[in-house]
Amino acid sequence: MRFAEKLRNAMQELDLNQAQMCGLTGKSKASISQYLSGKQIPSEKVQSRIATALGLASDYFAETDEQVFVLPASDVRDKVIPKLDVEKAAELLQMNHVTVRKGLQQGVFPWGYAIHTSEHRWVYFINAKRFAEIEGIAIQ
Repeated sequence: MRFAEKLRNAMQELDLNQAQMCGLTGKSKASISQYLSGKQIPSEKVQSRIATALGLASDYFAETDEQVFVLPASDVRDKVIPKLDVEKAAELLQMNHVTVRKGLQQGVFPWGYAIHTSEHRWVYFINAKRFAEIEGIAIQ
């Protein structure tokens, strides 16, 4: 199965649109569109980062099995990417939660992001699987 097909399948299984993919992966909408159309195929390293950002096995896109059309059940649970709350992430990193929030707002952490919803409100997302992989911390 080609990368574009696998990406489209993963997005469908996780119920994600292109804008959400941009937020999760840090890639532009144009890049996601190019990937989905098959006009561009990212490097193996980028494919691995995309898979991890989606909460999948880092080698999900590298697998060449032509018969795989759905995500393994162990990778997707009720179409939800495993999340970690800011306070727990701060505790695991031995940082203040305010520092983690600011880092997410500024886009400095590769395992999460923040969305500015109104003047003084932010919504935070931390991909638990990517956090554990990048930081080398086991999450229980």
